Amino acid sequence: MGKNSKTKIIVVDDHPMMRKGLSMTLDSELGFDVIAQIERAEEVVEKYDELAPDLAVIDISLPGMSGLELVKHLAAQDPDLKILVVSRHEENLYAERVLRAGAKGYVMKQEAGDVLIKAVRKILNGRIYVSDTINEKLLLGMASGQKDLNKSPLDLLSDRELEVFELTGKGNNTREIAEKLHLAVKTVESYRARIKTKLNLENATELMMHAVKWVETEGTNLE
Repeated sequence: MGKNSKTKIIVVDDHPMMRKGLSMTLDSELGFDVIAQIERAEEVVEKYDELAPDLAVIDISLPGMSGLELVKHLAAQDPDLKILVVSRHEENLYAERVLRAGAKGYVMKQEAGDVLIKAVRKILNGRIYVSDTINEKLLLGMASGQKDLNKSPLDLLSDRELEVFELTGKGNNTREIAEKLHLAVKTVESYRARIKTKLNLENATELMMHAVKWVETEGTNLE
C-alpha cells in the first residue's frame, strides 16, 4: 500500500445488522475503507481477486462454507492477507483454532468498538491480537508443551468435528449437515461416531442433548 492509500477491508458475516455495525465502526476510522460487506464465504472466494482486500474480518458461523474453512482457504491463497475473526463463540474454544487456520486475531462480538479497532491496528502492524486471558493460556501452553492446560473436552474435536457438533445442536439431521458442509452422508456419520467416542457419549440421543445444550450456552454470549 502507498503511504496515503487506505486499508481495504471486507466484512464477512451472515447477520445484516452485525455486518453493518462492524462496517460502520471500521469505516469511521481514518485510513480504513470497507470495500465490501458479504454474507457467504463462497462469495468471498468467487470475488476475492476482484476485491483484493488488505484485511478480512470474518465470522465463524456462516451458511455453507464455515468461517474457519474460509480462513484456511484465504490464508493459503494469499499469505499476505491479514485476517481477524470476530465471533460470538467462546474465545477459549476458538481462538487457538483460528490462529492455527491462519488468522491473526480473535475478538468476541460483544466487545466494544474500540477493542475491534485496537485488534485491527495491531494485526495490520504485523502482530497477533487475542485477549490477555488467551494470550496467557497460549504462553503457558508453549511453556508446558501443551499438556492438559485446563482443556475443554471440545478441544479434543477437530475443526470439522466441531462444525458437525454445532450443526447437530442446531437441530440439523445427518443429511442436512452433509448438504451444508458439502460432505457425503457417510462422512458426516463418521464424524458423529468420532465425536461420540471423544466425548464419551453412548448414543445419538446423548450426542444431540450435549450439542443442543452447548449451542444454547453459546447463544447466551450474545446477551
